[in-house]
Amino acid sequence: MRWSGRRGSSNVEDRRGRPGPVMVGGGSLIGIVIVVIYLLMGGDPQALQQLPVNNPGQPGGIVENDPREQKLAEFVSVVLADTEEVWGELFAARGSVYRDPKLVLFRERVQSACGFQQAATGPFYCPADQKVYIDLSFYDAMERRLNAPGDFAQAYVIAHEVGHHVQNLMGISDRVHRLQQQQGEDAANELSVRLELQADFFAGVWAHHAEQNWQILEEGDVEEALNAASAIGDDRLQLQSRGYVVPESFTHGTSKQRMRWFLKGLKTGDITQGDTFEIPYDQL
Repeated sequence: MRWSGRRGSSNVEDRRGRPGPVMVGGGSLIGIVIVVIYLLMGGDPQALQQLPVNNPGQPGGIVENDPREQKLAEFVSVVLADTEEVWGELFAARGSVYRDPKLVLFRERVQSACGFQQAATGPFYCPADQKVYIDLSFYDAMERRLNAPGDFAQAYVIAHEVGHHVQNLMGISDRVHRLQQQQGEDAANELSVRLELQADFFAGVWAHHAEQNWQILEEGDVEEALNAASAIGDDRLQLQSRGYVVPESFTHGTSKQRMRWFLKGLKTGDITQGDTFEIPYDQL
């Protein structure tokens, strides 16, 4: 992905010097990986408050940034700036104003308006404060645990979370959450799948317009993003963890669905073609 030399966003809040050690499930590696996968799939960060944690201890002091992490921070800032410009233009074309989200860099733990979050949560969007949160070490887990390497795969993750911000600004998230409260578990899960697939579509829309504006794509980039989308499909994750799948429990979509909707956004760049709520569920 071509990103060097472009502006970074001014909406980055760096809290990496503050966190202290907090581990999930007694600090086991399995617990960390579960939470990483959950949040990458777009899970509700507030639900993580139900998990047991060790005593969090005191916040740590300033931690020196290593060159690789600093480069990742710069990369994330440029991707965020790209989303600001793309969505600003798209909202303006619709006669509305796009409000930029903040992006918070953190280590180990963070306090958000959605609650106190663990270090291993990785990237998540909190609608209550309209901020995207990311622990940059998540990208290591993404590469090693999910086998989803590549800078464009990393950009896809940010664009997906910004997609949830777009849904929040459009009022889609609130409508879905109200409907979920009125439905049974299976119907609520289906609404969640539709919401996540639309965020994948919005990530593709961003990529389409970013390519038009700055020619960001290099050979293999699209495959990186599709591989990441496939890696976090409900069916693939359940097969890996359980050995079988339970479709009625899906909350984020299958690998094929996630790849399909990202690719649709990438090819069309047309925000009006991403209404995942009007299509029959079995045709998503």
